[in-house]
Amino acid sequence: MSKLKPRERDAIVQALRAGVVPKLGLRHIQVGRAREIEELVKDMDRIADGGSAIRFIIGEYGSGKTFFMNLIRLVALEKGLVVMFADLAPDRRIHATGGQARGLYAEMARNLATRTKPDGGALTNVVERFVSQAQHDAEAKDQPTVDIIRQRLAHFEELTGGFDFAQVIRRYWEGQETGDEELKSAAIRWLRGEFATRTDARKALGVRTIVDDASVYDQLKLMSAFVCEAGYKGLLVGLDEMVNLYKLTSSQARNANYEQILRILNDVLQGSAENLGFLMGGTPEFLMNTRRGLYSYEALQSRLAENSFAREGLVDLSGPVIRLASLTPEDLFVLLANIRAVMQCEGACLPDDALEAFMVHCSDRIGEAYFRTPRNTVTAFVNLLAVLEQNPGVEWSDLIGTLDVTQDDGDDMSDVDETVGAAPAADELASFRL
Repeated sequence: MSKLKPRERDAIVQALRAGVVPKLGLRHIQVGRAREIEELVKDMDRIADGGSAIRFIIGEYGSGKTFFMNLIRLVALEKGLVVMFADLAPDRRIHATGGQARGLYAEMARNLATRTKPDGGALTNVVERFVSQAQHDAEAKDQPTVDIIRQRLAHFEELTGGFDFAQVIRRYWEGQETGDEELKSAAIRWLRGEFATRTDARKALGVRTIVDDASVYDQLKLMSAFVCEAGYKGLLVGLDEMVNLYKLTSSQARNANYEQILRILNDVLQGSAENLGFLMGGTPEFLMNTRRGLYSYEALQSRLAENSFAREGLVDLSGPVIRLASLTPEDLFVLLANIRAVMQCEGACLPDDALEAFMVHCSDRIGEAYFRTPRNTVTAFVNLLAVLEQNPGVEWSDLIGTLDVTQDDGDDMSDVDETVGAAPAADELASFRL
């Protein structure tokens, strides 16, 4: 394990205690999922080479969808891609008529990240990088910078909404040249989808369109082309909590969103999209429910159907759907050991015997589900370590005790349920080892 920074340790511990996925230091706790990660790494290479990819990450609540997607996000950043991630919510969805789709795009744009700025808010840096490169080329060719920008963005006019996109970038450069911070800010706001009316956009930038509900996907394609012009390898879009589409009560609204997903899927599978990838995280119900899930839309069901030959333990990870398999007991043991190391509670504090006793305890109380959805188990384990850390006189055996693995005699330490057994439900968590 590489050296753990105090900031990473605090972020990991706080996130795990809350039952959410840490954004820092994932490499310190990842275990398992090697084959799935290998396939997604190939996708990142395909995007960087000018191709496209789409994956539906399917798993139960707490099975590790968010962790897996965050891990792939880090892989994409390391490979020179730009990433835009956001969670769907009642007020954020892929297709809408009341501003919810624009709200989703605005959230993704705020979270836009690069390798040098992985925490988001990197849109301004991307634009600055493009403008700086244009200025450098202009000096080398002894041409006006605006001509270089126009040349490099000329092909944008062939894309939907591309003319105004290129105009906004030129306006940003004008603001930089004249020291007009207000003009630069307006350009960034337009790129983030923060203009609510065309009138405001025309007054501020002289453009006649804005990012609205109907143009979100077209804007993502423009953004993928632009980041490539700025020197990056491509764009990865991550959409988590897709189950919010399944929860929509209006069948018309659900179908409109599924039609948009079908459009994206067709573009990717047919090779129409370039340097663009999508990760969509959802539950089995979101995928397979034939009344409200993706399978309720016949065209999607036929494209996302499982390989009929992949049965009886056989897997096929080449299709658009990746189902997160259960962690093995060995994976879970390594995960707990990694968390122990992160919390700096080694050896005498909590030996390997204690990890095994804790796993047996969880198996007796939760059953097989603690492999499929390890979030609660992890949160409970962090709580246990916290008690040991803050109470030096307490032995781990006082909390876990001696368990009878072969039978359930009712003596399962009900006095420490709050510490070990009753972890709160929260966002996804599982872990993987490359």
